[in-house]
Amino acid sequence: MFDIEQELKKLPDKPGVYIMHDKNDKIIYVGKAISLKNRVRQYFRKNNKTKRIENMVSLIDHFEYIVTDNESEALILECNLIKKNMPKFNVLLKDDKTYPYIKVNVKETYPDVYITRRILNDGAKYFGPYASSGSAKEMIDFIKSKFKIRQCKSFKFKDRPCLNYHIKKCSAPCMGYISEQEYREQINQIINLLSGKTAVVVKQLEKEMQEASNKLEFEKAAYLRDKKLAIEKISYERQKVSNLSENDIDVIGLARNELRVCIEIFFIRNSKMIGRQHYFFEDLEDETDREILSNFIKQYYMNSLIIPHKIMLKESIEDKELIEQSLSEKIGRNVELKSPQKGEKLKLVEMAERNAKITLENTEREKYSIVNELKKVLSMEKLPRKIESFDISNLSGEYVVAGMCVLQDGIVKKNLSRTFKIKTVLGQDDPRCMKEVIIRRLKHSLENPNGGFGTLPDAIFVDGGITQMRAAKEAVQVYQLNIPIFGMVKDDKHTTRALIDENRNEFKLSERLMNTITHFQDCVHEKAIGYHRKLRGKSITKSELDNIPGIGPAKKQALLKHFGSVSKIKQATVEEMVKVKGINEKLATFIQDELSKK
Repeated sequence: MFDIEQELKKLPDKPGVYIMHDKNDKIIYVGKAISLKNRVRQYFRKNNKTKRIENMVSLIDHFEYIVTDNESEALILECNLIKKNMPKFNVLLKDDKTYPYIKVNVKETYPDVYITRRILNDGAKYFGPYASSGSAKEMIDFIKSKFKIRQCKSFKFKDRPCLNYHIKKCSAPCMGYISEQEYREQINQIINLLSGKTAVVVKQLEKEMQEASNKLEFEKAAYLRDKKLAIEKISYERQKVSNLSENDIDVIGLARNELRVCIEIFFIRNSKMIGRQHYFFEDLEDETDREILSNFIKQYYMNSLIIPHKIMLKESIEDKELIEQSLSEKIGRNVELKSPQKGEKLKLVEMAERNAKITLENTEREKYSIVNELKKVLSMEKLPRKIESFDISNLSGEYVVAGMCVLQDGIVKKNLSRTFKIKTVLGQDDPRCMKEVIIRRLKHSLENPNGGFGTLPDAIFVDGGITQMRAAKEAVQVYQLNIPIFGMVKDDKHTTRALIDENRNEFKLSERLMNTITHFQDCVHEKAIGYHRKLRGKSITKSELDNIPGIGPAKKQALLKHFGSVSKIKQATVEEMVKVKGINEKLATFIQDELSKK
């Protein structure tokens, strides 16, 4: 039995990381401390705590801690544990977007240049992130049209050049038509171009043009001239942000409303903005801007290989010096966190914050417009941010299953969908099946609100008419819950026709709302019928071989492939069976004995 008060007395007055667990041993919070003794005790004392922390403390069943040599080690360990365990009460960076970078494999003899979304510690050079794959592809196309580097993904020497050589898009290093040194010079020019050092590239091309002209190589001089003009043009078109002297900066802006926080990052390289990213966070109303930014910067940069020289933001954050020290040690050069007070730098931070606000407003408007419309149309008291739908699937009462899908803030979340095998209903009785499934689903959240099903839904949509709706209502009443039930009904052509309530009243839906409901109904129907087909398919592939000890999928497949059917296996002799891979004489005899019993 874990006695929290006794364990608090054992805490050392040393730096380290503390890990909070709930009763299911799930990690719900990870933090670091200069003094574990002082920091952890604060959570269990009667002082002014935020609502978020109060909720977290109420769920703590036990805690553990790891002592480190210093606070810097604790910071790194904290970031790693948060990334690995994704604790519920930490500010979590859930980046479901991977932005494109341009990669140059400088360690290869003849390097390639291509787009990647994975940054590895492999010695290659990465440039970006780019705002979109389109802008990255545009740059790649430009490079490959103006520099005759290889186009193939894997390099190997050949006995004849490919088409790209003949149309003058490749210098054919695979044939030895260009030396390693000459090829490397082209790659160096590309690296300078991607780094924003276009003046260096232009100067080099002008020198090569002059040399070609002196040698009367006018075709080569014309090619170099065209390349120079193209590079000057693309350099001019890339956005100049300001007269900042720094060449390698990330600028971070934050905006928030009652529900969400948006953080926007501008990536500035060589005084040019090359891209931006934004991230959203929810349920942080008790967290200050400084706390959110501190947690974000730790998670974002401690796990990244691309770290700028400077990170600029509106105000100084917690652990500023510690983060600077850790990032500097990680990257092997000085990294600064700056909060400008005036001039161009301050204007840039303010621009990032304005864009974060606009991004937040636009996504909120788009995200909640459907939810708000549903609330209004269905006359609901609560905003239906989480709606769950259910559908039953069977074939003449066999393999009876159900599917569940979730509409979260107007978007179908496929990762939250679930399937059920019906356990208590025999035969074809869709309403009783519906009642069983919804009771089971509600029980999950009531017994474990932090489990895989999450919180209870704000509304339930059932795929079917009034009988399924009544069954769903009975299920909700078992736990005396007040969850509205609606039916998604279809017409004779099996197309979504309307939403109805328990009195068969139909609701007038806009085209956009009707499209959303149709998609939602299609998703849950596909989920249910897909699971039904899967179970039926497994049943079809079963045979008498499945219940014989020692016969796994590989041996079963080998026997059926060799003989064609179970009946022919029964007729086969031991001598014929041992010809099958994996079947020896002892096993063949055993198979014959088992099949003869069936």
